Amino acid sequence: MRHAIIGLGLVLIMGCGSGESTQTSSQGARDTAIAESAVPGAAGVKSALSVSDSAAARRALEDSIMSADDL
Repeated sequence: MRHAIIGLGLVLIMGCGSGESTQTSSQGARDTAIAESAVPGAAGVKSALSVSDSAAARRALEDSIMSADDL
């Protein structure tokens, strides 16, 4: 557990650099990587992504219904 906390701290410190990142990754890809990892709180991230995906699907359905009404 101690090593995981130290490793996470190092990752956070490295992420605070002012240089440009050479890796182009979307926020969703990073969130998914965290959700699939064994870090503490990963289950919460996974649940939040699931809720977000469900809400996005519901909005898309509502938008398509509204578009059909306009015809």
